[in-house]
Amino acid sequence: MSRLPLSLIDFCTIYEGETAGQSMQRSVQLAQTAEKLGYSRIWYSEHHNMPTIASSSPAVLISHIGARTEKIRLGAGGVMLPNHSPYVIAEQFGTLGELYPDRIDLGLGRAPGTDQNTLGRALRRDPNSAERFPNDVVELHGFFTGNSQVPGVTAVPGEGVKMPMYILGSSMFGATLAAKLGLPYSFASHFAPQQLVQATTYYREHFEPSDVLSEPYVIAAVNVTAADTAEEAAEQTKGVHRNRVKSMMGRRGLVLNDEQLDQVVNSPQGQQIIEMLKFTAEGTGSDVVAYLEQFAELAKADELMVSLQGRNHDEALRSMEILADAWDLDPANMAGAPGNF
Repeated sequence: MSRLPLSLIDFCTIYEGETAGQSMQRSVQLAQTAEKLGYSRIWYSEHHNMPTIASSSPAVLISHIGARTEKIRLGAGGVMLPNHSPYVIAEQFGTLGELYPDRIDLGLGRAPGTDQNTLGRALRRDPNSAERFPNDVVELHGFFTGNSQVPGVTAVPGEGVKMPMYILGSSMFGATLAAKLGLPYSFASHFAPQQLVQATTYYREHFEPSDVLSEPYVIAAVNVTAADTAEEAAEQTKGVHRNRVKSMMGRRGLVLNDEQLDQVVNSPQGQQIIEMLKFTAEGTGSDVVAYLEQFAELAKADELMVSLQGRNHDEALRSMEILADAWDLDPANMAGAPGNF
């Protein structure tokens, strides 16, 4: 049976007691294992000032992992473009494209990837920079295609590099822009489930063919907790929920003991945080496959981007192995997900 391509998003999670360096070493192992199992690609997302996430510099991380893998596609999922000039991103990903031909993806997001204090005082981002996102995407595309909108300025490396660009989003804004520009679209339903169906439906119905893409292409993100038994998967999910609530409270400066954490998890505030993980496939391999097939139909997806959910790295690795086996991934056929459109 032919199924949709499966890809992964890796947040380079720093588990309790770990360093950022150890997290990055594990991300190399994750990518190497994913390549052997037949996953199509792995993306890394730009986050800042988050103690449990080490993917603040996707381009640097991609370069490191690219040197330690052979064929799996690697990309940003994504670069938060308003934090940077399009020219710098063209140079960075042009470099990656030259180092690892036909293996690099560039997903572009409009959100800051951080809190407002970090945004203004550390990143020094212009409060109005997000409003320029559509124009910045067009400008970035021009640097790659030799149609620079800045007279006398060329991206080296960058110009002439085939760099597939994806619009990322968790609302109607991204869907509207991707449809208008004729670019592939990726919806962040792994943490923002509310507008998934509305956004992907709009994108497909209003898609305008471009020199990049003749037909719409949708990637939908979904959480997966797969285990050898349904009971173990359920137990892991409980732990994931507790860790998610604990992390969110920590970002607000609150340090909770176990009893306090239990109270917050069961509160409306805690349940609201957990609801962000609404789209989660949980259970044995067959359970997870059944859920993902239904989810793909709901999301009108051409590809699924999996966020592995586990209490630790070993659980995430095992979940990835169980899913690959149940989905019948074939390492010899990793070209299932488009690269250069």
